[in-house]
Parts: sequence; C-alpha cells; structure tokens
Amino acid sequence: MASTSSVNYINLTPPSTSNPPPSNQRSSSLSFLSTASPPSISLHSTNSRARSQSKSRPLAVSNVLETVESVNASASKSASLQPVVSSSKPTILVSEKLGEAGLELLRGFGNLDCSYELSSEDLCAKISQCDALIVRSGTKVTRQVFEAAKGRLKVVGRAGVGIDNVDLQAATEYGCLVVNAPTANTIAAAEHGIALLAAMARNVSQADASIKAGIVFTYMDRRKWQRNKYVGVSLVGKTLAVMGFGKVGSEVARRAKGLGMHVIAHDPYAPADRARAIGVDLVSFDQALSTADFISLHMPLTPTTSKILNDETFAKMKKGVRIINVARGGVIDEDALVRALDSGAVAQAALDVFTKEPPPSDSKLVQHENEGVAVEIAEAVVGALRGELSATAVNAPMVPAEVLSELAPFVLLAEKLGRLAVQLVAGGSGIKSVKVVYRSARDPDDLDTRLLRAMIIKGIIEPISDSFINLVNADFTAKQKGLRISEERVVVASSAEYPIDSIQIQIDNVESKLASALSEKGNISIEGRVKYGVPHLTRVGGFSVDVSLEGNLILCRQVDQPGMIGRVGNILGERNVNVNFMSVGRTAKRTKAIMAIGVDEEPDKETLKEIGEVPAVEEFVFLEL
Repeated sequence: MASTSSVNYINLTPPSTSNPPPSNQRSSSLSFLSTASPPSISLHSTNSRARSQSKSRPLAVSNVLETVESVNASASKSASLQPVVSSSKPTILVSEKLGEAGLELLRGFGNLDCSYELSSEDLCAKISQCDALIVRSGTKVTRQVFEAAKGRLKVVGRAGVGIDNVDLQAATEYGCLVVNAPTANTIAAAEHGIALLAAMARNVSQADASIKAGIVFTYMDRRKWQRNKYVGVSLVGKTLAVMGFGKVGSEVARRAKGLGMHVIAHDPYAPADRARAIGVDLVSFDQALSTADFISLHMPLTPTTSKILNDETFAKMKKGVRIINVARGGVIDEDALVRALDSGAVAQAALDVFTKEPPPSDSKLVQHENEGVAVEIAEAVVGALRGELSATAVNAPMVPAEVLSELAPFVLLAEKLGRLAVQLVAGGSGIKSVKVVYRSARDPDDLDTRLLRAMIIKGIIEPISDSFINLVNADFTAKQKGLRISEERVVVASSAEYPIDSIQIQIDNVESKLASALSEKGNISIEGRVKYGVPHLTRVGGFSVDVSLEGNLILCRQVDQPGMIGRVGNILGERNVNVNFMSVGRTAKRTKAIMAIGVDEEPDKETLKEIGEVPAVEEFVFLEL
C-alpha cells in the first residue's frame, strides 16, 4: 500500500519577487557557512552516451543545516560539515521580564542584554547587534524588526504559548527560527482556568469585594447580610464546552471531569481517540455553543479565530451561559460580549486576557514570575543557537522530540541525496518536478516526512541558486520558486525498528550529465539508505552501488573488465587524492558497470581528464557533497 501527498510547486530559476529578503541577509539559527566552490566537472570520452554534451553550470556548495549537524554529528566526519565557530559569544536580548532561572541559563551561554520597555524604534535600533530575542506578549516582533536585524537574528523565543505578536511570515522569509514555551505553563494555565471557572460560578470575587467594601454585613444590622445574592451555581452535572482541545484544553477537561461536569470539546485538529481516552466527546462548533452551560476558550488567535465569539455566536448559545477565557483576548468581540451580558444572553464572563494588553502594571498575577516558562524558553533559544532542532519551533515543522531523534541520520541522507541529484542535471532548462519515494516497513500514516522533505529541498535548491535554505524557510522558498515536490510512501518488508528503509529521488523531464543515472522511465533516479548510522548511496539509475556519502564522489560508467579499479585508483593515488570508499555495480558479467568512488580531496582537472581518457571509461562525473 502506498499513499501520496504533495507540496506546492518550486521553479529553480528564481523569479523576481516583491520585497525579497536582501541577498546578504542569509544568517540563520540553523545555518552553516556557505562557501563558493569550483564548478562541478563532467568529462565524457568520445563514446559517451550521455544525453547532453553541454558544460555543467557552476554550482555553489553549501554545507548542511546547523540543525541537522547538531543531531547528526556522529553521522558525518567531513570537516566541511562542521559548524562555524565564532570567537565571541552570541548576544541574547531579553525585552520583557523573565524568571531568574531562565536568565541564569542564558548568562551561561551568551552575552545577556535585559532591556525592558523598548519602543519599536529602540528595538529596531538594537536588534542588528543581537543573535537571539526573547519576548513575552508585550513586545511586537514585526517585519520591520527582522529587516532591521540585517540577517543576524537567528531565533526569537516567545516566553509563553501564543505567538500572535511575532510576524511568522517575515521570520520565515528571513530564515529566523521562532520557538515558544508551550508546556512549561500548561498546568498553571489549566489550573488558572479552573480557578476562574469555580470563582465565577460561586461569585467569589464579587463577594470578596463587597465584604471589603463593608456593605454586606454589619453586626448591628443583619438586614444587610445578603448571602443568597452570592451563592452562585453548582458545577456538578453542568456541561462544559472546551473550545480548543490542545495541551491546556485537555488538562482543563481532566480537571472539570473531576468536578463532576460533563465535558464536550470542539477542535477540528484533535484526534477523537485522545478525547475519548479522558471521557470527552468531540462535537461540532455549533453543537458546543448550543449545549454548553460553561464555555472555556483555549484556542490560538488566528485570522480564523479572531472574534469567533460575536453577536452571531452569542445568539446560538444557551441563555445564561458562562464564559471563561484564558487563551487570547482577540478571540472574543468585546463589544458584542458587553451586549450579551447586558441582555442576559451571557450570565457571566471570567476573562484573564483582553484585546488590548498589557493589563495594569500593579497586577500581582502579571508580575508573578513563572520559572517553568523562563527555563523552557531559555533552553529552546540556547538550543536553537547551538543549531539543535527544536520540538517547540513555531515556524518550522513541528516534529516531536522522539521523532527528531529517530530521524536524525536520515535527515543528513535526505540533504545529500538532494545535492547529488541536482548536480546530475545537465542543461539550463531548470528542474520542474521532483518525486520522493520513502520506503518503510511502517504504516504510511505513521511516517512524518516533513523534516526530510525540507532537507531534500535544501539539497536541491542551494547548489544552483543564491537562496539560503533551512528548516524554517524550506517549504516557503520551494513554493516561491515553483518546483513541484511530490511524495510517495511505500510499505516494504523490512524491519519496523527504523522509520525509513530507503529514500529515492526522481527528477523528471531533464537531461542528465551521466546517462547511467537515468531510469527506464527516462528520469534521473538515485536512492540511498542509512547503514550503521552513516548515509550511503545504494542505487544510481539501474545500477546498484554501495558507497558512503562522505567527502566527494566520482561516478564512472565503464566496460566491466579486470583491472579497472586498480587503474583508476592508481591515477588518484599518483595525484595524492585519497580514496575512502569504492563500490562497483553492474547489470551483468563483463557488460557495463558503475564504479562509485568516494574521495577525501577534490581532484584537479588534469586528474579528472586522465580518468576520462581511460579507454574502458565511457562517462563519468565528479560530484561534491
């Protein structure tokens, strides 16, 4: 069984775009130094059968993502894949108060600049000297901030869950990772939501205020004792609708079940089995509104959810419904809520967030430090600066930590296969369509390929353009450039212990610098797999090979006859080019064969020319990894 999914279409001849990021703004939290290398060299003897005799276009070689290097350090020994080491520590700007535990962690890693209450102008003025920025909800990280950073800003950390104060589109375009702290305050937010629920139901704040005002009870005048006014309503047996069944919403549901409430939830992305596991029914949006006695909001602020509770939706609710909002202020039309409260359509509302914030500066709740959030966001920022993949990244594939660890060696394989495939393309027509086939023993629905797709895009685009691709902007750049990436997942009989058995890349409707790399269908086809933690090339066109993807690679098509390995090896040895691996694949005995040679150094033109002049060598190509 196989299933397919596709990403939008990428053209590798960069079109003119409006307001693209400046070409010198290529620094990224997930980046390696890109250095221009000599063009790839494709030499053919007179009997070459390659489909194109044209010279290959110059290619720029760019090393793999710093992110990938971090999780794949053991998978690559090449010095060219080592991250850039700066003699100075990174500068981390914290623009809003953060817990001391988080600040201490940041001080141990870089130069910490705590500058609070910065205006937009002040932030733009400082940001070009900063590698990382940590904010809460009060600082607006706009496109202007990313432009002012001039490519230096590598990561923005949001100390909290919501990221609506960060321009994710601009961050992605400028290759800046955005991370948040979605788990550290999950329990605190859920408990706060339950606290507001109970306090609202029993009128705790109103009763407390009235006592302090001295108007409820006077010992000499018991007529002013108005206990019944603040009795409120019971929670047992009432229906709570949780709108947004993510981490916080699900924790609120667990606690509400413990209070004896019937809990329903609406979330178009939540799996029904997870809801059922804690005794919650997933229902439609309108059904949640019409049946709930209490509505608790736990959704992000997006164009879809902005003012999702409005005059129209309030009219669909039970009369006397009670609303709790500890999510984002903008999800409620506040003017409409006032009207609903005035009319009695909504009995009460407990709000911790508002459309315009921050709330008053003397609020004890706002000033109270949450050490969990401080530590989580500090760790995420430091990890991004080190080049580690973040499971809390907001504008990059959201891949769970356990999946990141499992995919680590295959990430490097994906990038290297993409880089090899594009170097085999001849002519200037440009790549229009790429198909990626993942073979695995696992069910296709259990295979998350987003990270692998990003690395394949990086490998394909970077060598033939001035674009700098990382995990953050891979899909965005792919869509801009118009290349179609289709993915197919094929189930094979192999060990399910590993997520991937092999990755195959096919490039359609192009000419090849190596005719042997063409499949029976006429497309360039290469395949690889991970062996002992190291990426290997295992197939070129119709030929089976087995060569470690380290250093550089020479692919030769030759007549299968004795002495060929020794002859080519001697030529390389005489020119002081070290061979680290060699593999020969053939279709049949004494017919045609492909020799794949891994070399540590780049052979000069004379060495390559001498290899091409060996009579039995029909064609070959030198590829840089």
